[in-house]
Amino acid sequence: MGPELTFRSGLHDVVPTTFGYIGVGLAFGVVSRTSHLSLWTVLLMSLVVYAGSAQFIITSMLLAGSPISAIVFSAFLVNSRMILMSTSMAQYFKRYSLATNVGIGSLLTDETFALGMNKLNDTGHKLTPVWFNTANVVAYLVWAAATVAGALIGNLITDPKAFGLDFALVAMFLGLLYLQMISDRSKKLGLQLAVVAFVAVAVYGLLIFLSANFALLGGTLLGCLFGMVVARWR
Repeated sequence: MGPELTFRSGLHDVVPTTFGYIGVGLAFGVVSRTSHLSLWTVLLMSLVVYAGSAQFIITSMLLAGSPISAIVFSAFLVNSRMILMSTSMAQYFKRYSLATNVGIGSLLTDETFALGMNKLNDTGHKLTPVWFNTANVVAYLVWAAATVAGALIGNLITDPKAFGLDFALVAMFLGLLYLQMISDRSKKLGLQLAVVAFVAVAVYGLLIFLSANFALLGGTLLGCLFGMVVARWR
């Protein structure tokens, strides 16, 4: 990454993250085809829902004959973390129009959020719609293409896990976390490691009482509070 916030730099910065989209997208396409969803259904879901974990859940619930209301509510819970991410990212686009903010927020994903947070370390904590829209749109198109490709080859791959496709998203997030920690010079590495460890323990503890999605949200909020308190104490 560099300090540029142009279309070209947005394209350059987002390309490495697309490999994660490709791996998970192929896995979803394969799973959807083995679940007897049509190619057009796969494409439409990827363009409208645009959420890997939610799409896997929707597919399984459709296969089980779940009511639409339950499917919509489940998809909302799975993606409720995006409320926190959008709120955090919105502060960098206050001087832009509502339409611009809605456009950026509509295509925001875990990956482009992490990419944006990493980019802040090189740009003096500034972002532009051109850079972010480029990253968002490229990721959006790659995801849709990957899911369709997975659906097309769904009859050839019966077990995506045999190729490690189910681990692609985890591996990508580990890489983004590593880049965030080594590039953020405003915070000491020890503090960042402490927050990561605290969040991991908090989520593990909350899983005893809450669902995975609520545990993730709770762990994130507690991690923010923990980091703020420790940073001020130091």
